Amino acid sequence: MGEDLKSRRAVIAGVGAGGLTLALAACGGSDTTTAAPESSAPAASSAPSSGAPAGNGGLTTTSEIPVGGGKIFADQKVVVVQPAEGQFKAFSVRCTHQGCPVDKVENGTIVCPCHGSKFKIEDGSVANGPATDPLPEQQITVSGDQISLA
Repeated sequence: MGEDLKSRRAVIAGVGAGGLTLALAACGGSDTTTAAPESSAPAASSAPSSGAPAGNGGLTTTSEIPVGGGKIFADQKVVVVQPAEGQFKAFSVRCTHQGCPVDKVENGTIVCPCHGSKFKIEDGSVANGPATDPLPEQQITVSGDQISLA
């Protein structure tokens, strides 16, 4: 086999691997805060969160999670929601369809950007496929105004 052909194959293989890396990076998530469904509930900031714990080692504070909405903590791989006033739940950020990280909470659902799956904030069950399994629940503790991973 000639050197030119080997060189071309090496370049093509390198571009293919680079393209794969780029595609995988595009699937990565970031911390996202989203507002509650269209209602009278106050909207949370849409600025990305650093995922840094709240004071005293907690994940966040209760005031950061809007009623009917939630906040995604990509670094901790968890989404924390408040389906009803004072009721806090947490779920894995990994969509059960193909493992993409969910990227927002809107209209009472946790949304996966890859294929459009949506999960109910009340229990993580599927609201819209292609996912067929619910998001796994994660254990959290609420102490005063602090929410921590259990």
